[in-house]
Amino acid sequence: MLKKIKIDREKCEGCGSCVSACHEGAIALVDGKAVLLHEDYCDGLGNCLPVCPAKAITFTKTHFKQWPLQIKLIPSNVSYFSDADLLVAADCTAFAYSDFHSGYMKNRVTVIGCPKLDECDYSEKLTVILKMNAIKSVTVARMEVPCCGGIENAVKTALINSGKPIPLQVVTFSVDGDVL
Repeated sequence: MLKKIKIDREKCEGCGSCVSACHEGAIALVDGKAVLLHEDYCDGLGNCLPVCPAKAITFTKTHFKQWPLQIKLIPSNVSYFSDADLLVAADCTAFAYSDFHSGYMKNRVTVIGCPKLDECDYSEKLTVILKMNAIKSVTVARMEVPCCGGIENAVKTALINSGKPIPLQVVTFSVDGDVL
């Protein structure tokens, strides 16, 4: 489950340790207290938790397993990959399909990328993720446009290179937001 940060302003001593520990820039000191300025920046990994001497920071769980992270940025071996159903989504799919969160992300670990914008070979990173973790299934969410073929091909290559018989499903969305 995805963890959502909560900062108790009453407990906060204003030491700023959490601000330094947060590599995403989600936390800042405002009027001498820690404040979550950018909830959407928080990766849910909790680097801020162990440094808070007042125990003013906690996480609550949401129905998502983790924040969707760029393929090239996500660590290869994090706990939420264990026994996971993996969703490899093209960046634009969540914008094209109105029910993407509950229809595809729910109960899946989501990684995202765009082969056209990132200009990198995702297959190497995905191969490492598949080899290092007990992935139960892989779903590729892509658009019907030609550049999204790169993300599908990268996943297929990674599955072959991993040597694991992991089930694959490919879901293609039209530019009108329909499932093809």
